[in-house]
Amino acid sequence: MSIYKEILKAQEEKKDFAVVTIVKARGSTPRAQDAKMLVLGDGESIGTIGGGELEARAVEDARAAIISGKSVLREYKLDDGKQDGLAMKCGGDVGIFIEVHNSRPSLIIAGAGHVGKALSQAASLLDFDIVVLDDRAEWANRERYPQVSEVLVCKSIPKALEDMDMPENSFVVVVTRGHMHDKEALAAVLKKNVKYIGMIGSYRKVKEIFTQLQKEGYTGKDLEKVYSPIGLDIGGEKPEEIAVSIMAEILKVMYSRDGKSLSWGRDSL
Repeated sequence: MSIYKEILKAQEEKKDFAVVTIVKARGSTPRAQDAKMLVLGDGESIGTIGGGELEARAVEDARAAIISGKSVLREYKLDDGKQDGLAMKCGGDVGIFIEVHNSRPSLIIAGAGHVGKALSQAASLLDFDIVVLDDRAEWANRERYPQVSEVLVCKSIPKALEDMDMPENSFVVVVTRGHMHDKEALAAVLKKNVKYIGMIGSYRKVKEIFTQLQKEGYTGKDLEKVYSPIGLDIGGEKPEEIAVSIMAEILKVMYSRDGKSLSWGRDSL
């Protein structure tokens, strides 16, 4: 299996990954300099830099680097008798370079209304790959959405969502024109393996939709991953204000942060 073919495949599928390369091999080591391994965001690895504790630690560090989005150098002592050494008996030292390749995050907006438009404008400032879809050509068009990657006018929003190839690094926002449209769109994306699913609506609306979906066979676990009511509680009712609230929540999820005000840590200064 060619690791380079797997790298191209990961790029085509818009997956986050890291290429781990041995840049230093001193003394007794399981692999020589320039050995490579591909690590995907979910921890799957392709190729090898020697197996065992070394490879397990490298995969762990590669996953952390993918999350942070920063390439890093790491060094390991392959001797359990040394301080900070791995549980190995080789005795040598290995240095690796973890080169991170994070795909451009995808934002899929189901609904081309006022909130959808404001959301696309906010997301474009953050370099998201944006797709907007709606069943109304007068709302979903290039005049209203000049900055997005793709505008889809479809007969059925749920069917279009079901048929859409969504990379793992996708964020889906359901903001259609009505209660039933939102429910059907949400049901379609619940089947997808994406990073974020959000749906606009009041607590009452969310409860009604969740109850209906559970009657249709969706489980509590399915619904746990839905962010709804959508966005962070920062106030505001205008479409632009709602869009900022949604994008703030998306960034919170993307970077695995808690969303607290940074001033909360001021007491430690």
